[in-house]
Amino acid sequence: MEIFGLTTSTRTTSAYALILVEVNGNRRLPIIIGSYEAQAIALEMEQIKPPRPMTHDLTMQVIKDMGGTIEHVYVHHLKEGTFYASVLVQGVTQSYDIDARPSDAIALAVRFGCPIYVSHEVLDEAGIIQPEEDNEKGQVTKEKKSTKESSEANQKTPLEVLEEQLQIAIETENYEKAAQLRDQLQRLRG
Repeated sequence: MEIFGLTTSTRTTSAYALILVEVNGNRRLPIIIGSYEAQAIALEMEQIKPPRPMTHDLTMQVIKDMGGTIEHVYVHHLKEGTFYASVLVQGVTQSYDIDARPSDAIALAVRFGCPIYVSHEVLDEAGIIQPEEDNEKGQVTKEKKSTKESSEANQKTPLEVLEEQLQIAIETENYEKAAQLRDQLQRLRG
């Protein structure tokens, strides 16, 4: 799977939908994640470095400093609306399969540039099949595009989405929402 994009969740305030797309298929998998995790993923996708390391940056540095790497992340289970994932960490002498929230696992996958896998059972249960005409526009090719290129080619960046939402909130005189969006934009911009 590849990250197709992040968008605000229509179901939950201050949550985002992380959209994964099959590399050689026509299914997408939306996973609802928190705003902190969305920010951690978006910052790395946009190659924006915060002034101090975030939790996922710290975790990456600890793994690297101990001689390890992340081989892949795997979203393997869906139970009562909750996704379960694992991170396969290759240490110096052995591998460790570590339980993780999908949002944290994917934030690490982005930092390590490692594959993201999703079980067929999870895709069968929660995946969304894209019609062929939409799939041609959004399908990820075998040659990996850089995250930035695919972000520009396939959808708006998280910053652009927030800016549009801010403009709508201002136009509809929803100033409370506008203030929240302004604060989110300021945090993302650092």
